[in-house]
Amino acid sequence: QLQASGGGLVEAGGSLTLSCAYRGRIFSQYAMAWFRQALGKEREFVARISANGGITNYADSVKGRFTISRDNAKNMFYLQMNSLKTDDTAVYYCTEEAPDGGYDYWGRGTQVTVSS
Repeated sequence: QLQASGGGLVEAGGSLTLSCAYRGRIFSQYAMAWFRQALGKEREFVARISANGGITNYADSVKGRFTISRDNAKNMFYLQMNSLKTDDTAVYYCTEEAPDGGYDYWGRGTQVTVSS
């Protein structure tokens, strides 16, 4: 199970931190990721973090503004979002990366709305 939280309404230029609580398999063995889906658009990749947290990847649109991190002791991972733009408005989903690199499990998303 994955449960995202921390969304809300923020002004452009502001910051938010999303959290994802993980329950299920051994958290520290799996890479995790954040995706987002804006109204009327397809779900898109935002950021990924390796199982031990040593490798992170970001979509070009968020690179330099967002930071993904994890706490394996707490079965939690996070998305720190700075310098938010109106284009960042979306429902954000946290997910677990399957061994084949796919994403099959999705928790309930959290809405992020950035106002101008």
